[in-house]
Amino acid sequence: MGYYKHGLRGSYLEEMLMSVNRIYLEEGLGVVQKVPTPITPVEYDKKSGTIKLAYFEKKSTVDFIGNIQGIPVCFDAKETATTNLPLYNIHEHQVNFMEAFSNQEGLAFLIVLFKNEDAAFLLPYEVLARFWRDATRGGRKSIPRDAFEERYRIPEEGNLRLHYLIPLSRYLEDKKTEEENYL
Repeated sequence: MGYYKHGLRGSYLEEMLMSVNRIYLEEGLGVVQKVPTPITPVEYDKKSGTIKLAYFEKKSTVDFIGNIQGIPVCFDAKETATTNLPLYNIHEHQVNFMEAFSNQEGLAFLIVLFKNEDAAFLLPYEVLARFWRDATRGGRKSIPRDAFEERYRIPEEGNLRLHYLIPLSRYLEDKKTEEENYL
């Protein structure tokens, strides 16, 4: 497995989401937890009490998993400094986990922060899956910014820096409408 030697990518976004999830828990809106990535320390700094070098024991699934108002959810947090989300930032085992989760009637999605415009979006698994599938067939290797719908932009509201329940509700409404139209 790979070695960890530098700061974790995406930790800013993950910290914001953990803060939001604490508020959701306190308000009785949902229970969503960070999934820890199992590591084995190799080098430890006794003075500072920090791990200087470690390796990942196994592949993790997604960053967050839980239940929001009776709906099972799983999602991964991604940050990008460009105008697209490179697919190399997403791992096959994560896509496979999200697919299996979706197949069990859970909601799977990404929360993506475009750092260059300080805008975060909920990206439904179905959109991710389409771009992933196209990339495996020789297509585009990133998800362009214009694939992120404005209706799924995550607003800042009150004490919530990323109130992702708002676009999540829209996503649920869209799925329900889509199912009704299918029948």
